[in-house]
Amino acid sequence: MSDVEQAKAHFFAALDLLDARDYAGAEQRLRGALAIVPDRVSALSNLAVALFHQGKLDEAVATANRVLALAPDDFEARIVLGSSFGRRGQFAEALAEYEKAVAIASTDPRGRLARGLALVELKRLDAALADFREVARLKPDDIEALAEFARTQLAACDWNGIDAIIDRILTAIRGGSAEASPFYVLALTDNPADQLACATQYGARSFPPMPPLYRGREQRPGERLRVAYVSNDFRLHPVGHLVVGFLEQHDHSDFEIFGVSVGPDDQSDVRKRIATACDHFLDARTFSDQAIAEYLRDQHIDVAVDLGGHTSGARPRTFAMRPAPVQAAYLGFPGTSGAPFIDYLLADPVVIPRGAERWYSEAVVRLPDSYYPNDDKRPIAETTPSRAEAGLPEGAFVFCCFNNSYKITPQMFGVWMEILHAVPDSVLWLLAGNASVPGNLAREAAARGIDPTRLVFAPPLPVDQHLARHRLADLSLDTLPYNAHTTGVDALWAGLPIITCEGESFAGRVASSVLHAIGLPELVTTSLDEFRALAIALATDPNRLAGIRAKVAANRDTTPLFDTARTTRHLESAYREMVARHRRGEAPAPFDVAPVP
Repeated sequence: MSDVEQAKAHFFAALDLLDARDYAGAEQRLRGALAIVPDRVSALSNLAVALFHQGKLDEAVATANRVLALAPDDFEARIVLGSSFGRRGQFAEALAEYEKAVAIASTDPRGRLARGLALVELKRLDAALADFREVARLKPDDIEALAEFARTQLAACDWNGIDAIIDRILTAIRGGSAEASPFYVLALTDNPADQLACATQYGARSFPPMPPLYRGREQRPGERLRVAYVSNDFRLHPVGHLVVGFLEQHDHSDFEIFGVSVGPDDQSDVRKRIATACDHFLDARTFSDQAIAEYLRDQHIDVAVDLGGHTSGARPRTFAMRPAPVQAAYLGFPGTSGAPFIDYLLADPVVIPRGAERWYSEAVVRLPDSYYPNDDKRPIAETTPSRAEAGLPEGAFVFCCFNNSYKITPQMFGVWMEILHAVPDSVLWLLAGNASVPGNLAREAAARGIDPTRLVFAPPLPVDQHLARHRLADLSLDTLPYNAHTTGVDALWAGLPIITCEGESFAGRVASSVLHAIGLPELVTTSLDEFRALAIALATDPNRLAGIRAKVAANRDTTPLFDTARTTRHLESAYREMVARHRRGEAPAPFDVAPVP
């Protein structure tokens, strides 16, 4: 075989490996081709792609720039540069590269999809939706792109045609042909069977089986259990606020704690507290998936905990390499990973009730109380703004929902408007979220016979001030199929009752879990009719609502929900049992953690 033929063989083998998402294998083949033809643009361009998908961002950028020096109009190189900026949180720079990619190949849907995703991150949702509509026209069978479209429509509260799009996504999932993001699907359906099917299909395609890095090791007597938490969200983020408490409460005489940050360092107090709470803290933003996995293996981690799952910026490929003998999913993604390399899912008896285990690929570990951790040191600003300062009418009954706008469905919004109709002297207080939300929801309210001025939109505030303004509201209303999670515990921490409608899926049962853990099951409903009736009853019975508010205040410091030390002991018991089972040679299996005395 001549050198040219050998280079071609390497190149076409690499294309097959890229299609199979074996990026390490593709890299090896492409380097073989480039050893023979060093400046072949097609090989360099595909090498940049393979490097990016392994998380080798510096090498990917350098290779893409080398391509552009040879071929300034190379589409793939522009996409790699934009995606590398996006991975680092530099979305304006990413957008600039995607603009160039679209100019190079305006009919290639990948450029418009990438540009739309950058626009979403920059909260320019109307522009993003225009790109997603064009992608749907150019490639109508791309279910992954349709899921991005649907979620952005929900985030903008632009519901035009959304039911038909959701039906197409769910039909594809049920037919076994979807690659939709499992995170996006949580807001589209409350059916745990659909969520499992989506996660399984997505994972099988995106994270194919890989040789395990962990090959066993000898345990030393008296050695502490080594637990590593891997997250993109060790910062001012709901996950950061939730985990910092139990990280600080870990028993370091029995546990050696590793924090592996794959996301940005925002220099916040939360970030500093997290880093200080860990015995070892690694800023792995620039590390490849392989390098992170090798770090976990080399540190002899006993339990590797994925705090991201299928959320943005997470690194599931690291876990696919099996760097630790026990691998668990917790907190960041409220559902199943669908992945064979995640052994356990930390939950509780409410979010995954008896009999529902079949919808989860992991062995379900039920913590007592609620699986949801909290930081009992979270500060609330002492000063409360006036209602006038917050744009609220002084004498009105204030319903609120500070959930992300993508959780607001047309059906849920319709129920809220029925509540406002039944309680005439009331308003609904919502987060503005992005520039598209106020106008779209005002139009939807008017279409349902409600004066749009009865919707009040809250701007973003620092967390302590945001918690303080909860004091201005009378009752918080939840969403379905994706409940309030951190927003629910925010309300309760600030003394504000929240009512929920319990769904079927994990994401739709979290608010119920936290309400049970704070001793307020009477605020959990099981149908939208019951939800509507409870909201109206509490808003029109001041004495009954006053009793509920008094109970929230009394239970906040006396029930398990905000008992950070108790939650930490339960997590530690779960890790001990997971490792004990592994060391006995047992396969992962469901179990319940006994409550501490």
